Amino acid sequence: MAKKETRYRDSLEEIEKIIHQIESGETDIDELSVLVKRAATLIKDCKSKLKSTEDDLNQTLNDME
Repeated sequence: MAKKETRYRDSLEEIEKIIHQIESGETDIDELSVLVKRAATLIKDCKSKLKSTEDDLNQTLNDME
């Protein structure tokens, strides 16, 4: 089964929720590791999507020349 791709905006919102949850100080140590790993995965995905979008835009602009 193919992995469902998360939208950039949804990933960003989840990262913000994780940050808020960590900053609240209510996260126990066992959950902290899970949250940090999830945030790292989301950040990596966002960076990849931004790079892909940049490449697509640059290719489109180059095609227009």
